[in-house]
Amino acid sequence: MPRRGERKQRVRSSAPEPTPAREPDHIGIRTLTWTRRGVKARRTVDPAKYRCRTLAAQLADEWITYTRAMARTDGGVDLAQAVRSFAKFVDRHLPTLGMDPADVRLDGHEVDFVEVIHAWEEDLRQQHGLRSNSPHVKTNSLLTLIEQRALKDTGIPQALRLRAQAPPAYPPQRSEPLDEFSNAERIALRDAARGAVRALEARLARGRALLARGVDPREGGWHVPENLVWAATRPGLLIVEVLEPQFPQNVLSWPEPVKALLPTGPDGTLLKRGFRYLVAELSALLFPTEMDLQAFRVLLLLGMSDTSPEELHGLKLPDIEFTDGGVRLVQRKSRAHRVRADLHPDPGPEEETATEFAGDGAWGVPGLLRRLLAATELSRKVFPDAEPWLFLAVERRHRGVLDAEVAQFKNRERRFGSWIAQQRDAAGKPLDISRPFEIRRLRKTTKVVRAVALGGTVSDLAGDDHHVEVYRMHYAHGTTAHILAGRAINRAQKWVFERMSTAARPVLVTEEAEKHLEEPEVAEDLGLDTGQARAMRSGELDMGLVNCRNPYASPHRKDTKVCGTYLLRLPGHRLPQDQDGPGAPGIALVGHRAGR
Repeated sequence: MPRRGERKQRVRSSAPEPTPAREPDHIGIRTLTWTRRGVKARRTVDPAKYRCRTLAAQLADEWITYTRAMARTDGGVDLAQAVRSFAKFVDRHLPTLGMDPADVRLDGHEVDFVEVIHAWEEDLRQQHGLRSNSPHVKTNSLLTLIEQRALKDTGIPQALRLRAQAPPAYPPQRSEPLDEFSNAERIALRDAARGAVRALEARLARGRALLARGVDPREGGWHVPENLVWAATRPGLLIVEVLEPQFPQNVLSWPEPVKALLPTGPDGTLLKRGFRYLVAELSALLFPTEMDLQAFRVLLLLGMSDTSPEELHGLKLPDIEFTDGGVRLVQRKSRAHRVRADLHPDPGPEEETATEFAGDGAWGVPGLLRRLLAATELSRKVFPDAEPWLFLAVERRHRGVLDAEVAQFKNRERRFGSWIAQQRDAAGKPLDISRPFEIRRLRKTTKVVRAVALGGTVSDLAGDDHHVEVYRMHYAHGTTAHILAGRAINRAQKWVFERMSTAARPVLVTEEAEKHLEEPEVAEDLGLDTGQARAMRSGELDMGLVNCRNPYASPHRKDTKVCGTYLLRLPGHRLPQDQDGPGAPGIALVGHRAGR
């Protein structure tokens, strides 16, 4: 037992001090994957690449949440670009203010993010120029993410919350709407596409004839073109690693029948050498490529005025149903969130005779679809795992192996403009087509052709696939529509002036002459009797819009048309339209008269 004073002082334990909250040294990569038209894509944002990694991680989380919630089919590419651009700017801008980017976050109060966003917008303006739309798009994307964060995080400063609800500082740049192709350009594109389809069908017929005679090259030999074509139907067999041991290293030493498969110039020289080009040429003998499918795309868009490039590109085999009267297509427009079915009838006997291609089918929509399905039939047999897209293209893809996927038409060498550059007219000259080379202009061209053929009101021309306002804003502005409107106005004016040149032209009675209107001599000179003159003075014959209680129910006419405009001659005055010589009376618009 311890004595007095020998007891030790008890040290009471205390609660440990809370450790300061610290962000981890490494923040995980945010990744978003999606599938569009059968092609998988992947987009990433790595917050660890930036000094403001906490801020970047918060924005990247909102990017993934927003993209999934809105079911964005493009993976929110613009949002991810805005996150990366803003994070780079913060890393560069905050040190100039004496601040550490690692300490900033959306729910913090160390930085005035309103001023930072404004400085970022100015920097984007300097980078992209005054005519670029990128500053508006990126700023709008960033504000969208911040506003979404503010809805669930009460720690967001009020000033930043209000800024996120406001629009970007710089408005979007309004570009000029696309004009349609001229009629000459439309015909040139149509003829070039038809020639490309004929060439494709002839090439495929040649390739399938070679395929019918080919055998396994491991048994029949690798130097026989028919056997190489047969190997093209076995994608794993026709690869560079397998071909290299079978041929000399120098392409000029290859057997002549094999060298003949490579592309050559007019003088017979080889334009492209190597196994990759040999595989591409062998594949082209059996399967359509993306450039081959461009011709079908052009012809179908020219023949389907109510179908957009997006709807046509998204067609699959289950969406196509051939009937006795034509073909029924189930079309999907993602932007309008609409699914509709359209029937495209077969052309009549007379039309079919005019558009029929001898031996290979018609050029109408049903005929083109049958020819396209026939061209891609072997592609679907050789690649059974490919999704049933209408525009199924076979190309050398991963590691040089042939594979079938939906045609994207996005590669620089496979776009619509590249296809136009490859086409030639009947004289062998390049096509003279106005820029820009936009596939959307084909749709506008078909709308104009429809307007010329049908006429009618704007509501008639808009059809079932547009609102009247959409048609007026995006289609009625075209050059052809303006020319037709001008011609209609000129015809109406010409008719009016011709009517005004007759002997029974209207006469303007001045206020001074009106006092003498009831005199028999004056009324007779004007072609009136005394009763008509008295009624005119008292206002009984006033029939203008201002005199009708209901302009569409005039007491002076039986139909329901609105009161018309009438013109009167001014004695002693002359307008340029008059051809009556010096001193001829002019024309003045003085009111409205029913039935004239």
